[in-house]
Amino acid sequence: MEEKYDVIIVGTGVAGCFAALHLPDDKSILMITKGELEESDSFLAQGGICVQKEEEDYESFMEDTLRAGHYENRRESVDVMIRSSRDVIRELIEYGVEFAQKDGSLLYTREGAHSTNRILYHDDITGKEITSHLLNQVRKRKNITVLTRTTMMDILARENRCEGILMKTSKGDLRPVIARDVLWATGGIGGIYDNSTNYPHLTGDALGIALRRGVALEHVNYVQIHPTTLYSQKKGRRFLISESVRGEGAVLYNKKGERFVNELLPRDLLTKEILKQMKKDGTQYVWLSMMTITRHDVWKRFPNICQKCREEGYEVTKEWIPVVPSQHYFMGGVDVDLSSRTSMKHLYAAGETSCNGVHGANRLASNSLLESLVFAKRAACAILSGTGESPQGQGCRDWRELERTYGIRQKDYENEEHYFGGLKKAILEEIEKKNREVEENESNHNQAKCG
Repeated sequence: MEEKYDVIIVGTGVAGCFAALHLPDDKSILMITKGELEESDSFLAQGGICVQKEEEDYESFMEDTLRAGHYENRRESVDVMIRSSRDVIRELIEYGVEFAQKDGSLLYTREGAHSTNRILYHDDITGKEITSHLLNQVRKRKNITVLTRTTMMDILARENRCEGILMKTSKGDLRPVIARDVLWATGGIGGIYDNSTNYPHLTGDALGIALRRGVALEHVNYVQIHPTTLYSQKKGRRFLISESVRGEGAVLYNKKGERFVNELLPRDLLTKEILKQMKKDGTQYVWLSMMTITRHDVWKRFPNICQKCREEGYEVTKEWIPVVPSQHYFMGGVDVDLSSRTSMKHLYAAGETSCNGVHGANRLASNSLLESLVFAKRAACAILSGTGESPQGQGCRDWRELERTYGIRQKDYENEEHYFGGLKKAILEEIEKKNREVEENESNHNQAKCG
């Protein structure tokens, strides 16, 4: 490992990998991840990835995304995502990603809040299929160094300019590493919640550091709950039952065995209906039946989901399964522009940790992988547009000089549990603060209407 790199990418999911693959071989790149390479939420994405099938699909794709996002989306960001979708899919196929086909033609499925079938998929492990192929390509690049079990503790920044990161290695050593550009692709915030579909080590570290370092955030209270995760009394990550299951015909029942909702409502609206029904029934879950799926053999279409349910004691072809809403996705994040630039120079963000406005107040199903890939590539292009500059920092120095230059103190990072506990507290407080502001604004608006 070197003391200086051209680019440091924090995160090895689809956003981090796709950005790295769009940087040339003459750029030295360091990629780090807190866990193992397979422990990113990108691997967990089940349903699929959206694509604009044809020119005529543009308007409905746009409208579906805006409607799901309660029209709080940045329209220009949605436009970029949709218009870039076919090129991204072409690149993925060139990297070896295999999407479901029939007679040589791609198959498209549909999920909640989509007006048509526009989602490509690979069984029910689309995220794993895409991420594993991107990682394989990353491993082939001699200019890319990948470190696992390595944690970003902070950034090295002065005068609103990012010059690298402070990281803790797998051996527990604190190391400052200099870079001309840094890309945050650190994933979601599920680890700060008790019930989430995310890996527990994904605790929104970039957001906490952004709050400490004055990097602008956007819509941090836009937290999406997935309506259907497999109910369990066990602690740990909740297993997601993909929206594509309902898109293919699965239905929801209350405790009396009655359907009570349109299963293809946007996620936030469906979640509200499920929680309302649970309260009415006095239960901790509702029932999902996959026995109503008639177009497919469910074991062939959803092998991973069926196997997981079997491991939990449920045979999906013979019985209903209990499902409950859980925290799933983060639509807010580090505020970025169309090129994934943050408010700090030479600091970029892409994927779930960023907020470019595509998702608005609620993410449309299967837009996450596409959005991550599109804007990770744009981050790489923006980084390249600044070529010619050298890293500004001076490499690994003693702590007195680091403190004087970057305002960081070694003792602040000695107790890792305490340090990240502080970041978690700051994120949760910021979410609550924004929620209170929304409630106050709505209250004032209602009073004005009444007056």
